[in-house]
Amino acid sequence: MKTLSDTNIEQTNPAIAFFNSWNQGWNQFWFQPEASSVLGIIRIFVGLIVLYTHFTWGLQFSTFLGVDGLLPLEYRELLFESSLAWSHFDWVSNNQLLITIHILGLIIIAMFTLGLWTNWTSALTALLVISYANRATGTLFGLDQVSSFLCIYLAIGNCGGAYSIDQWVAKRRGAGQGSPCTRNRIAIRLIQVHMCVVYFFAATGKLQGTTWFNGEAVWGALASYEYQSVDMSWIANHMGLVAILTLGTLAWELAYPALIWFKLTRPVMLLFAIPIHLGVGVCMGMLSFGLIMLAGNLAFVDSRWVNKLFRST
Repeated sequence: MKTLSDTNIEQTNPAIAFFNSWNQGWNQFWFQPEASSVLGIIRIFVGLIVLYTHFTWGLQFSTFLGVDGLLPLEYRELLFESSLAWSHFDWVSNNQLLITIHILGLIIIAMFTLGLWTNWTSALTALLVISYANRATGTLFGLDQVSSFLCIYLAIGNCGGAYSIDQWVAKRRGAGQGSPCTRNRIAIRLIQVHMCVVYFFAATGKLQGTTWFNGEAVWGALASYEYQSVDMSWIANHMGLVAILTLGTLAWELAYPALIWFKLTRPVMLLFAIPIHLGVGVCMGMLSFGLIMLAGNLAFVDSRWVNKLFRST
């Protein structure tokens, strides 16, 4: 609380008043206590996607990640000269033991998704996601990077404070729902800022080519047999629609890092994120990537709205 002397100093020194105002805004942006509701929802979505992607590794685990698999350690060492690109699989040279460790990892990720012992399982899940990404060099794409930073930030916050077994146990013991805390706020802000960085570089990367400017980029993506999961060849007869989709997507990504922060434009940006990411996911066979991006966008949903929604249901 400001004292009378503080107020007098600010009135006589505008520089101090500006600094105090900026400092107050900075602290409110990063450190104001936040509820766990949004992080709890993000945890469930991210956990389910990570559980699915890591489960699919198990279907052909020895083929790809085994001792003599298609992704040998030497391949990663050619790309990463630093020893920081570690993986817990590096320490095991027996295929049966590797599969056992993989199954234990799936159990940990499932516990994280359900919100059981979340303070521990969230950190372990983040380490597992990074470890798999470092081990599976050569098969990675955006899904792995986005999953990694979302899991890291969820581990920073109290993501088990809502919609979790931990919360249910706490209620049974009379402790109630996890109270708002600063680390939730930090986790939410880190996700928000990182999502803006992702969209910024995605948009500026598109600006380096010509197909996004002439409105043909979406057609090039839909016509690619490498990613095509739905026959969209009919859209070749509607190149005007292709141009709208191409330029509209580019404009949305360019505007996202700025307009997502304003209450007036935030709902519009989030609304457009749904068809863009689901469209890419369904039409190009990258549904898991589309869903993980939508999970990241949930960080911009107001926790008060989430609380009212689930309270009414």
